[in-house]
Amino acid sequence: MPSDIEIAQSTPLQPIADIAQRLGLPAQALVPYGHHKAKITLSHLRGLESRPNGRLVLVTGINPTPAGEGKTTTTVGLGDALNRIGQRTIVCLREPSLGPVFGLKGGAAGGGRAQVVPMEDINLHFTGDFQAIALAHNLLSALIDNHIHHGNALRIDARRVSWKRVVDMNDRALREIVVGMGGPGNGYPRQDGFDIVVASEIMAILCLATSLSDLKSRLSRIVVASSLEGQPITAQDLQATGAMTALLRDAMAPNLVQTLEHNPAFIHGGPFANIAHGCNSVMATRSALKLADWVVTEAGFGADLGAEKFLNIKCRKSGLWPSAAVLVASVRALKYQGGADVKQLSKEDLPRLAAGLASLERHIQNVSQVYGLPCVVALNHFVHDTDAEVALVRERVAGTPMVVARHWAEGGAGAQELAQAVVQCASAPDPTPHFLYPDSATLWDKAETVARRVHRAKGLAASSKVRAHLQKLQDQGYGHLPVCIAKTPYSWGTDPKQLGALEGHEIDVREVRLAAGAEFVVLICGAIMPMPGLPAQPAAASIDVDEDGRIIGLF
Repeated sequence: MPSDIEIAQSTPLQPIADIAQRLGLPAQALVPYGHHKAKITLSHLRGLESRPNGRLVLVTGINPTPAGEGKTTTTVGLGDALNRIGQRTIVCLREPSLGPVFGLKGGAAGGGRAQVVPMEDINLHFTGDFQAIALAHNLLSALIDNHIHHGNALRIDARRVSWKRVVDMNDRALREIVVGMGGPGNGYPRQDGFDIVVASEIMAILCLATSLSDLKSRLSRIVVASSLEGQPITAQDLQATGAMTALLRDAMAPNLVQTLEHNPAFIHGGPFANIAHGCNSVMATRSALKLADWVVTEAGFGADLGAEKFLNIKCRKSGLWPSAAVLVASVRALKYQGGADVKQLSKEDLPRLAAGLASLERHIQNVSQVYGLPCVVALNHFVHDTDAEVALVRERVAGTPMVVARHWAEGGAGAQELAQAVVQCASAPDPTPHFLYPDSATLWDKAETVARRVHRAKGLAASSKVRAHLQKLQDQGYGHLPVCIAKTPYSWGTDPKQLGALEGHEIDVREVRLAAGAEFVVLICGAIMPMPGLPAQPAAASIDVDEDGRIIGLF
């Protein structure tokens, strides 16, 4: 079969105005970025607020593995399939980060016959949203050092500046740096560092803000440092809010593209789910719900991270709640979870599959019992799956609807059974929101609840310094915020090598970060890095441009 980019480039695209017209969006509601992508104006979206909402479907999955699960591909395939059976549907996804695009994963716009396009644009610069976020973030960084250089009227403690700089690239050499070197004209030397753009609080803010005024309010509350007296210094104190909002104004508008089957897709925002809350923007999701009968969205990584944050952060703040969830797995990934060697995954291995199924069963329990969501298992089909392996999966998930989906090879036609199952699953009235904890619980109790109920750990492990930091945030009035567990997505614990249905472990909390504007508290656990590094053989080595200007090798 051709590569993903070859399939995408060989498929004729429809003008984006035609895609918008099918949603009832007039030409004046669009800001085109070429022929095949556009932003939808905020002024037009405000006029949709009185419309009723469609139904929201959350696509999540098991813990990711090198074997492949196909969560984004399933999201796109399900959206195409729902449209095929007459359900007006919009797909809502995150924008890819250039770090993973050039690092481990290559492209991130679906795969096979279930993609969003133009995939090269989406995977690279797209409409400039990430650049705007990086500029707004680094403007605030520059204003901090500039304020210190020009007298430091706010008495910022240069040893306690928590606001790092960002770049949208995996660059481990920038994790820890020193700025201000070279003499008095260059400011005061201090330790600093870089995170990747998708780990920026501004990325999280953009994806949780409901309007420009809400965006501005959230930006103003960002805490960047402490004063010499120990008081928080905010972006508003530095008079940065207005200029940051100006840089982010256009980025707030959702991006409209299409699938290979010419169905509408909103792709907007891209916070990492192992560090931030891992969901596309509230603006895009809310707008799609006003324009369609069904909205299919995805939460990053497995249900233990992405779905938990989608429900306990995004839904808590936005008032949204899914009608149903789709839990994506593959026979290959389940065998890997059961201990199979990655090079042997094409061979039938029922014992390893049986061992790996314990992890899938736990995800089903979390989705259906802990979160109270009607659930369908989508078994993403690979060519080497055997009838015996599929039968074993079906036997073990008995009681939960399971569909073998072939959208990667067949597009929406290969996911029509899945679409029918989702419609049936979501036919009941929307479930009541099941938040894991109340706002009134302490930050420590919230994190312990997630660790125990979702990750099946015996509790948290944290140093006295971490505990003191959490208590300080509690005392400063941030105790009502939800927690955001930042950890490896590859395991139920904090060691990525511990596969399978781990239990009785501890979640090791290494660091605490306040995201006052995004309105959550991040607990960084294990060895997770807000600035990833490139692998020994980065995907960038395979990407090129041919003599006709076409990008090649992008997954």
